Amino acid sequence: NPALSPTENQKKYYKDYRKAQTAEKMLAELIEDGEQEIIYLESVLDELSRADTDSEISAIRLELQNGGYIKNLKGKKQKPPKELPPIEFKSSDGFKILVGRNNLQNEKLSLKTAAKSDMWLHTQKIPGSHVIIVGEGREISDEAIEEAAVIAAYHSKARESSIVTVDYTRVKALKKPNGAKAGMVIYHEYYSINVIPDKEVVENMRVK
Repeated sequence: NPALSPTENQKKYYKDYRKAQTAEKMLAELIEDGEQEIIYLESVLDELSRADTDSEISAIRLELQNGGYIKNLKGKKQKPPKELPPIEFKSSDGFKILVGRNNLQNEKLSLKTAAKSDMWLHTQKIPGSHVIIVGEGREISDEAIEEAAVIAAYHSKARESSIVTVDYTRVKALKKPNGAKAGMVIYHEYYSINVIPDKEVVENMRVK
């Protein structure tokens, strides 16, 4: 600006630079928050697509109410939904396998119920249920991991895919970031396995 001195121009350019730098940082944070919001809402949509009972749908409604996404019906006292247990399966070599029905149960199952030495499985970068192989002091077999991975693939948004990548790690490797949505965890040490979602295989392992 010819109306300003060199020093004044320098100060103005520096001020504009600082404003742009701050705006860039804020925008990056907003983009990250938006991406996390999309991931969470996709997980809720996946839950709804697999809900079979009124109790499961009511639990998802409660989750959305707790998150501020929907409001309670005015003038009506709503009974809390009956809490269903995780879906239970058994591997061919006798390991108990538990599957969360919704994000709230996923979080409780993975971060509170499961032992640190239990095995945790989840579809890689795809919404789905948390799956736990209960070790009960035994060394968890490769066979149980593969079968639990098939269960995880089937209880996910990728259940119609021909092949699905499933991550698995010990429960002790899981962490929930501060401020994260229900059911969201992070992990850095893990293995992956590719499996085919198979309804018949999954139903044969389900504990009736």
